[in-house]
Amino acid sequence: MSFALGFKPPSSAGSSGPGAGGGATMENLEKQLICPVCLEMFSKPVVILPCQHNLCRKCANDIFQSANPAWQSRGSSSMAVSGSRFRCPSCRHEVVLDRHGVYGLQRNLLVENIIDLYRQQESSRVVDVKPEQQQHLMCEEHEEEKINIYCLSCQTPTCSMCKVFGKHKDCDVAPLGSVYTRQKTELSDGIANLVASNDHIQAVISQMEEICRIIEENGQRQRERLADRFDRLVSILEERKQELVGLIAEQQDEKLKRVRSLIRRHGDDLEVAVTLVETAIQSMEEPHMALFIQSANVILEKMAATARPSNMELPELGYERMSHFVIDTDDLAVMLMNIDFCPGVGDDGEDDPEEGGEESELEFCSRY
Repeated sequence: MSFALGFKPPSSAGSSGPGAGGGATMENLEKQLICPVCLEMFSKPVVILPCQHNLCRKCANDIFQSANPAWQSRGSSSMAVSGSRFRCPSCRHEVVLDRHGVYGLQRNLLVENIIDLYRQQESSRVVDVKPEQQQHLMCEEHEEEKINIYCLSCQTPTCSMCKVFGKHKDCDVAPLGSVYTRQKTELSDGIANLVASNDHIQAVISQMEEICRIIEENGQRQRERLADRFDRLVSILEERKQELVGLIAEQQDEKLKRVRSLIRRHGDDLEVAVTLVETAIQSMEEPHMALFIQSANVILEKMAATARPSNMELPELGYERMSHFVIDTDDLAVMLMNIDFCPGVGDDGEDDPEEGGEESELEFCSRY
């Protein structure tokens, strides 16, 4: 269906035409975009509170400043103290801020986009148009007829002549104004539903962001616990190693002490025997028989008292061995390599600190 744009005086005065419904729709939409603090349309940026109500950032900052007079602005050298708070002016829900203050609140980009669209729509509307200057779409097939009905079958605007004599005579039609009003209402409801669904989506996003934060904190806490438990195992192994090494060193020193004592004693005996040999050799050169016999008797007595190799004290057979200091670590090594988290521990959440229970220790099991 083709149609042209023309001018026609309205059939009746007043605000009962399609424009009246559109104005009411835009007015209802504007009410949804009013800040509860300044009572003006939201100014960018628009922030969304944890309770899902919206405020201009400036208004949120003014409320926060009045509730926390000691807090300094973002441009100062000191940051806001984490945990500062104020109450939502719509529902009185307490809003707790982080160290960034109101600048840490998330922007509601959907509301900002709706405001932009609303203002563009308002700027494009014809203001103070006189009734005789109102524009009407004219039918191209019937140039003197304005578009005043809507073909429901073809889903296109048309004129009365097309319905009576034209190609839409067998189609279902409805007054253009009623279709206009109905679709304006549907569009307004769709915008309202979209704004409402945005609040729900924003709440879900905030909830999932909080879940991400808790996951990061729990992961860091469990990593620290895991490292602490392994450090304790390493400490126990190191302590036990020092104890066992000490036992080996103690017996080694004891055996060395005994063998070295025997070496010193036999060394002394050897020195005496060497001296005795030298004395005996010298006595062999004595020319006088009487003196020789006298000195030989003394030397023979000393030789009799000197220890023989067969009578020397020696360490027991295998005394030098240390092979009895043996530990079997194969099973322990396999067990350590199979250390794993115990399945099912903490699944019921009874000891989850986030649920208010006592903080539980990290649990390990071995698959061995």
